[in-house]
Amino acid sequence: MFAYPVRYDRPLYRPPSEGQSLIIQATIGCSFNRCTFCSMYKTKAFRARPLSELWVDIENAAQCWPGATRIFLADGDAFVLPTETLAVILDKLAAAFPKLERVSCYATPINLTHKSISELAGLQAKKLSLVYVGVESGAADILNRIRKGATPKTIAAAFDRAHQAGLRTSATVVLGLGGTQVWREHIEGTAAVINQAPPDYLSTLQLRVNDDEVTEFVTRFERDGIRFEEQSDAAILEEQELLVRSLDPPRPVTFRSNHASNCLPLAGTLPDDRELLLATIAAARAGAPVLRPEFIRGL
Repeated sequence: MFAYPVRYDRPLYRPPSEGQSLIIQATIGCSFNRCTFCSMYKTKAFRARPLSELWVDIENAAQCWPGATRIFLADGDAFVLPTETLAVILDKLAAAFPKLERVSCYATPINLTHKSISELAGLQAKKLSLVYVGVESGAADILNRIRKGATPKTIAAAFDRAHQAGLRTSATVVLGLGGTQVWREHIEGTAAVINQAPPDYLSTLQLRVNDDEVTEFVTRFERDGIRFEEQSDAAILEEQELLVRSLDPPRPVTFRSNHASNCLPLAGTLPDDRELLLATIAAARAGAPVLRPEFIRGL
């Protein structure tokens, strides 16, 4: 029987853009793991894997894929590891994979703000060149309702520090997170944060809460009497339009809504492609057959 050379504690997640990357699981689960809309790591207790265990996976992977150029460090936020630990892991990866071009991982805004700019720059110099950050929303009220563990201020600070260190950032926001009642505050707050401290890449997801998480999500959202009602595709298109119209970052941001959860795939660069993106949204709102069928959407 074939023995896979790298051990994984499943389920295993990675960003869509890391589909061709070698995945090395430096941590198990998510160190925060309290966001009410997310079910990705609810079956796991967070822990950092022992380096001795990690070295075995890296050495085995190097024998099978010596030409690997991209590596993604899983799980939910490997960036929570101490800077010294990450540096040792990056050195090991560079030694094992001579053609390595970049290493990436998930990070939370708090992870980024807990490391100094010089620490971030040092990790970037060791090829940890891209981090994926779940922003979800830039509105303080929404961040509180979903128990994100971040504020608009810490999100902006995280992107600003990463930019100063030369570390690229890829952010995700979740359309529909404000439901029918506070969607405008959600989108306007999100645009304000991105305009203040733009990431290099910005992607949208469309809210899909697993059945096991619905009760907790809705209960916390509605704790002050504001009812949560899910947005229709038509309302999501209105959110997309307001977001694209409101985004005016001081430096170019690569914008994507091509995750499988989105009803309308979009791709462009902001602010340059704003009018083209708005025209695509307008066509969808007018009935053009461009929406992704429901049966192929997912997380």
